Amino acid sequence: MAQKPSIPKGTRDFSPVEMAKRNYIFNTIKEVFLLYGYQQIETPSMENLSTLMGKYGDEGDKLLFKVLNSGDYLKDAPNDLIEQRDYKHLIPKISEKGLRYDLTVPFARYVVMHRNDIQFPFKRYQIQPVWRADRPQKGRYREFYQCDADVVGSDSLLNEVELVAMVDEVFKRFGINVVIKLNNRKILTGIAQVIGEPDKIVDITVSIDKIDKIGLEQVKAELVERGLSNEAVNALEPLLTLSGTNDEKLNTLAQLLASSEVGLKGVEEMRFVLNSVEMLGLKSQVELDVSLARGLNYYTGTILEVKALDVEMGSISGGGRYDNLTGVFGLEGVSGVGLSFGADRIYDVLNTLELYPEDTLSSTKVLFINFGGKEAEQSLKTVMQLRAKGISAEIFADDSKMKKQMAYANAKSIPFVAMIGENELNSSTISLKNMTTGEQQNVTIEEMIKTLTL
Repeated sequence: MAQKPSIPKGTRDFSPVEMAKRNYIFNTIKEVFLLYGYQQIETPSMENLSTLMGKYGDEGDKLLFKVLNSGDYLKDAPNDLIEQRDYKHLIPKISEKGLRYDLTVPFARYVVMHRNDIQFPFKRYQIQPVWRADRPQKGRYREFYQCDADVVGSDSLLNEVELVAMVDEVFKRFGINVVIKLNNRKILTGIAQVIGEPDKIVDITVSIDKIDKIGLEQVKAELVERGLSNEAVNALEPLLTLSGTNDEKLNTLAQLLASSEVGLKGVEEMRFVLNSVEMLGLKSQVELDVSLARGLNYYTGTILEVKALDVEMGSISGGGRYDNLTGVFGLEGVSGVGLSFGADRIYDVLNTLELYPEDTLSSTKVLFINFGGKEAEQSLKTVMQLRAKGISAEIFADDSKMKKQMAYANAKSIPFVAMIGENELNSSTISLKNMTTGEQQNVTIEEMIKTLTL
């Protein structure tokens, strides 16, 4: 007996219905990207491991999918490394490439390679899949799409303001109520300085980034395990639990970080972004969250994360400022800021809240019933006339029983069914049935086009 086929954990097949929903997501995001002046690029699924490694921190490096070298991939691997199971030193011998972990690092590589062809500031968007060797769970997949928008070559904080406005516009179009959480990595650096642990900034950000998942007490315990003193952890707690309005939080931070120049710079930047966003009168709730860290090491300024308010789900969008990313590829002094929409999580949120527009699932506007013979010939001609007018139409390929053809229309959520039988053929009309209301009438081709384009 043949083995039942399966797919890797953390990956999914998508049916036509699911793809219609996903395309609605991609198209909505794409429309907003274009509205804000972003241009599309694409990069390869695989990158050299030298491009990817060291950009996401130790934990990110572990989650990279490595691609084995072609042919005898063990030919350059020392036997002692294999016997000792020393995977860290073995990987460079057997794998030179990896699947991209996100779209930001490949974008930085793209900017460096094409710098002579780019007009700065350069605003790009990218909608492609990424891969992470993570433990699959609800809302977390090993293969998923990201929808990124980045602008490089500008230090202006107006870019951050526009990104927040773009996030608001996307989720307003989806009908999803969200909170946009903002912080600044300079504030976190200042916090590390004032609690006496400036060298532990990476440990601090990695740990507090989990606060929503594991809670404050477990974060504190993890920080102690990472080598922070109890005094430093206790000093950190009130900074992570600030309350009040955004202005009140900023004023408190300005006092607490008074001895940190970099921390005060972060407060100043955050105040500009928050005040500018408030002036725009956005629909979404915008909140300063000092516990927001986003564990990726390349962020240097503003960071943002978006969460849905009406459904339990991890972040559905996130991003931030990365001043130094292109520097690791040999291009210094190019600042960038960007965000990524988690299309798969947005898909799950829209499914849970049933927020898809009614016409999302309907790809065909009208189905012509096949009666065979001259009736089928005339139906095919009419279908071609409709398509020439931009109306999605199809004819059932086989002259099967009416019940089967109508079931096909129902299964595909086709809103109209058209019939050209002997009477219609003689009168040069079409019998058009509205599948929602059940109303049926004889119309001319001109009347039919008018009805289908309403």
